[in-house]
Amino acid sequence: MSLQLVPYLVMDGNSKEAIEFYEKVFTAENLGIVKFGDMPQNPDFPIPEETKDLIAHATLKVGESILMFSDNFPGQPHQKGNQVTICVSTKDTDKSQQLFEALQVGGQVSMPLQKTDFSPSYGIVTDKFGVTFQIYTESH
Repeated sequence: MSLQLVPYLVMDGNSKEAIEFYEKVFTAENLGIVKFGDMPQNPDFPIPEETKDLIAHATLKVGESILMFSDNFPGQPHQKGNQVTICVSTKDTDKSQQLFEALQVGGQVSMPLQKTDFSPSYGIVTDKFGVTFQIYTESH
């Protein structure tokens, strides 16, 4: 079984700048960027026009490690100090489901586990200790 814990930096509208900075600092490889405006629009959750150029998800390869980024979702508060979460990355959707269910016991789900443009099974949960995990299933 392949399982990886990945630092996930949630930025306050400056992910693009941070990505460019870390690319230079770590001689990192940009593995892809998805902007909020690139994602299919959901009429129940419209993306404001001014946020369409913000980063919804990005990945850098730093040596043998991965560093992921996003800008804070429009309308969500951002507080310095809580912008780092742990992204649990696996290739197995069943494992993602198992981990998500275990972490949500006594915790709080921010985003239910679901298919997204960048992952077949992705969700965000804060466990009973206040640690926020992003469960990320790699595309095959």
